[in-house]
Amino acid sequence: MRSVLLSKWQRFLLQNAVSTQKSQFFSCFYYSTMLPASSPPELQELCTIVSSAIGGLDDLESSLNEFSASLTSSIVTQVIDSCKSEAPTRRLLRFFSWCHKNLGYGLEDKDYNYGIRVFAEKKDHTAMNIVLSDLVKAGRVMEAQTFGLVTEALVKLGKEDEALGMFKNLDKYKCPQDGVTVTAIVNALCAQGHAKRAEGVVLHHRDKIAGIEPCIYRSLLYGWSVQENVKEARRIIKEMKSIGIMPDLFCYNTFLRALCERNLKLNPSGLVPEALNVMIEMRSYRISPNSISYNILLSCLGRTRRVKESCNILETMKKTGCSPDSVSYYLVVRVLYLSGRFGKGNKLVDEMLEQGLQPNRKFYYDLIGVLVGKDRPHYALELLQRMKASALGGYGPVYDVLIPKFCRGGDFEKGRELWDEAVAMGITLRCSSNLLDPSITEVFKPTRNEEKLRLAECANAKAEEKVRRRTGKTKQTKKKKKILRRMLKKKMKKKKKSAAT
Repeated sequence: MRSVLLSKWQRFLLQNAVSTQKSQFFSCFYYSTMLPASSPPELQELCTIVSSAIGGLDDLESSLNEFSASLTSSIVTQVIDSCKSEAPTRRLLRFFSWCHKNLGYGLEDKDYNYGIRVFAEKKDHTAMNIVLSDLVKAGRVMEAQTFGLVTEALVKLGKEDEALGMFKNLDKYKCPQDGVTVTAIVNALCAQGHAKRAEGVVLHHRDKIAGIEPCIYRSLLYGWSVQENVKEARRIIKEMKSIGIMPDLFCYNTFLRALCERNLKLNPSGLVPEALNVMIEMRSYRISPNSISYNILLSCLGRTRRVKESCNILETMKKTGCSPDSVSYYLVVRVLYLSGRFGKGNKLVDEMLEQGLQPNRKFYYDLIGVLVGKDRPHYALELLQRMKASALGGYGPVYDVLIPKFCRGGDFEKGRELWDEAVAMGITLRCSSNLLDPSITEVFKPTRNEEKLRLAECANAKAEEKVRRRTGKTKQTKKKKKILRRMLKKKMKKKKKSAAT
């Protein structure tokens, strides 16, 4: 079902994304010509050499060797900054290594740190390690911000042991183990769910987190929530209260997400009562649940197709003074559409618009995709009209989905009408005009309903056969019982006669 709903829609969105990436690539390819006219000529020349797609790394180094202008540390950083978006990391690395050889001690701490940060953002583990070793050899100082980005990149690459080893040997990089670096390693570990290892860091460096405990505990709570470990997340909240740190709205929303995600997998019937209990606890500490709190619950209810509970939660939001946002309406309308309640879903969309909420394009894109997947293109047209009334623009992908849907469903008149409407609006359509030709387009004839009827008939026939057999058996048993009773009566009469004589 999910593939039916999303396959065609994702295909069109993917085409749009690919064309956008291509345009971005070609615009970046000629980046060196887009430098400001006031930029120095040596900067332009180096940017042209580094960002060129012609030749390999050895050709790049030979071109750099021919560079005759003076090379300064500021130019190195400017070149990396200018070329980092389009040049491959290996070309940037070769350029930095060439600068390291030629400038030697002319490169400053900030140049090494900037290079490391660029490679960390690009998640190039090899390049990052090479520049880090150059930094150590040159006796330079690594900044705390650089350490934070490096550990984040390492943990994302699955190298948390390496990140912890780097933290233990920070003196090698002339970087202090203080509150900033402890926070950086804890945040990096917890972001990927390594809360237990992060707690070990906190335990060994508790003296360095004085004054930043709320930040540390938030990270630990998030780390356990990523694992959906509700027991440990509750323990962190209790620890916060015991040391005088009151959990805020972020903490409770994080815990609520872990609770709902766990119940979604293990105990769907406990989604609503347990989530509402958490919200009652929040109010007892004068923390009002916001739309994000309710949206966490609505998201999980939608994934389990709990239609009634979703509608009740939306009404609860209105009664408790928490105004639903466009995401709240989207989550409820989507589950209504998926369960076949199209009229009620459209009423909720109208209610949302009457309240002055203006959703973005993605709201309409996704709901129209659901309606098309559920074979309800006319309801999708109604949503398109609401989208036009909001003057959001970006109607092309919607027409690209609706026109083929109507034509392949046999409604070529509506397909032609939508085509002319899109052309009149100046929309460039990606679907082919051959769709409008009945002699080319194959009309889809649904066979699912016929198959269902056949299966239902077979099931009914089998059920009738069973009933007949059962009724036949009961009739036979009744006849046997009557015969046995008659025989017993005859025997009793014979015994009485023999006793009388």
